[in-house]
Amino acid sequence: MQSRLRPPAAPLVAIDPYFSVWSAADRLTDDFARHWTGKRNAMTGIVRIDGAPWRFAGFAEPNPENYYAEPPAMHQKEMRLSPLSTTYEFEQSGVALSVKFTSPLLLDDLALLSRPVSYIRLGVRSADGKPHRVQVYFDVTGEWCVDTTDQKVVWGREAAVPLSVLRMGNEEQRYLNRSGDDARIDWGYVYLAARNAPSIRAGFGPASVRKQFAKQGTFQEDESWASPQVVRESMPVMACVWETEAVGTEERSELLALAYDDVYAIEYFGEPLEAYWKKGGVSTLRMLEDAFEEYADIAARCDAFDRRLTEEAVRAGGEKYAELLALSYRQAIAAHKLVSDRDGNLLFFSKECYSNGCIATVDVSYPSIPLFLLYNPELVKAMMRPVFAYAASDAWPYPFAPHDVGQYPLANGQVYGDNRLEAQMPIEECGNMLIMAAAVTLAEGHAGFAEQFGALLERWARYLLENGLDPADQLCTDDFAGHLARNANLSIKAIMGIAGYAIVLDASGRSEEAESYRSSAREMAAEWEKLASDGDRYQLAFGSAGSWSLKYNLVWDILWGTRLFPRHVAEREVAAYLNQMETYGVPLDNRAAYTKSDWLVWAATLANRQEDFVRLIEPLWTFANETPDRVPFTDWYDTRTGRQIGFQHRSVVGGLFIKLLKERGIEAAGHR
Repeated sequence: MQSRLRPPAAPLVAIDPYFSVWSAADRLTDDFARHWTGKRNAMTGIVRIDGAPWRFAGFAEPNPENYYAEPPAMHQKEMRLSPLSTTYEFEQSGVALSVKFTSPLLLDDLALLSRPVSYIRLGVRSADGKPHRVQVYFDVTGEWCVDTTDQKVVWGREAAVPLSVLRMGNEEQRYLNRSGDDARIDWGYVYLAARNAPSIRAGFGPASVRKQFAKQGTFQEDESWASPQVVRESMPVMACVWETEAVGTEERSELLALAYDDVYAIEYFGEPLEAYWKKGGVSTLRMLEDAFEEYADIAARCDAFDRRLTEEAVRAGGEKYAELLALSYRQAIAAHKLVSDRDGNLLFFSKECYSNGCIATVDVSYPSIPLFLLYNPELVKAMMRPVFAYAASDAWPYPFAPHDVGQYPLANGQVYGDNRLEAQMPIEECGNMLIMAAAVTLAEGHAGFAEQFGALLERWARYLLENGLDPADQLCTDDFAGHLARNANLSIKAIMGIAGYAIVLDASGRSEEAESYRSSAREMAAEWEKLASDGDRYQLAFGSAGSWSLKYNLVWDILWGTRLFPRHVAEREVAAYLNQMETYGVPLDNRAAYTKSDWLVWAATLANRQEDFVRLIEPLWTFANETPDRVPFTDWYDTRTGRQIGFQHRSVVGGLFIKLLKERGIEAAGHR
């Protein structure tokens, strides 16, 4: 399906929070590629057609204060966005050029998912039936492996017979040297690889080699240019040149790969952990060789997955919904890092991108889980394990679930809010963990995972029984307007958390205890309607007549079939949302005109009628298509202006898959 959506930014390389680079422009030639934080991670593509140079990516001159007559931009005919690939089609001077960026994030293949390789497939053919000589140049800069451009990089070649492999990294290798939000990795090595072939040449140089190629069709490495280089001064690049002919309509293609070996990926309670792909001692070269050897099979699998997901999404919510999922898929995964602990248990760490950089944030994992429940519940379990480990330790002093386990990439304990009580989200995080545990139990058909953490789950369920119905003044995930007491949507989360614990107990064969919790949840739901009712809708906070909010947590009552709340609750809410719509969607609540894209889709999923779901999510598509803020898909924006309020590149966009999860259904193991 050709994209009608103009994405605010298009993923090019999307692997993990440090190795994620996007195009924030309509055309690949309108800007340099950028790290998800907005900092430049430049790549440049130049093609010479019968001796005449044209740009297809970025620019030749990295410093705009220096005059240089740039090669003209090649005509970009289209851009296609699918869940796993972003493809640009160009045509100029009788030659068609295809540039396909693929990050093969197949969730059912953890070794491939973790492999830090993203492909660039180049294809050329004659568009006018005449033969043409074609030379294609592609490079990436030292910006990819430093945090700030005043840092120095070194480079080298790897001895890999089947491949040409270039490597670049910071002169100072200080692994896991700091944590933070608006930060780029400055340890480990970025790689550019191509097949060894007579038609391919790979090498290093300052960015001025681009100009040399544009003028002469080749570039020379300067042997004197060998000492460590400050990135912003010479802008060192790793480059490949491919020479071929475009003859007739048959396409000729070549494959490049970008990779990043971070050496150590995560610090987990003081222990540095390697990325999951290194399990079994796999070397970087072996990983790259496998990536090339397996490409044909991987590409076919990716294309097949893209087709299946798109077709299923169109059936579930229409073409615009399918395009929103295509925009969300790689981002949701690339905001994580997959590792395993010393016992071999999977750990899937999220980064709370452009929020505060927390790692393994519970209220970031919770909205993301629909995607992972659909394709691999093991990854939901891997999100939860670090939280359970921290909550069970002496370092966590509270009777409720923690908000996070540190700041990315250091999972050494919460630093958010200096660990103060007033900065915590007691009901929010208890409800999140219990709902996630129940969702995994239903997805797997047994409670084996939840039973490992039974004492913590029981403690949190009891906390919700005592404190959840009418929440005290506290933070929740929608804390943009500060603390709020008597939050009606938060109360729903507490009720569903208790119901979730009943599901776990049922699946564990503890039916009497399960019925006790389920009965409590029913009673709380009945009381909730009395407290929240406000005519034909329900209040933002109990006792606040005339207020309203998105009751997105209600979706689990529908997905699980627990029927704690009368059906008219969801029906009234959906009708109210349809009446509260602004240009770019329904606001989060009556206090401000902003919304959250994940919660908007959850609220729309409450709808019984397909046409109501479509009406509610179409303004979100319009926002993505029209927003002037060219950043990776934000989940917090103004519904009147279409401007980003905050957040980008967050994993929560995995929540947009909840309508797909509703359509497929969750197997209610042991649930009555």
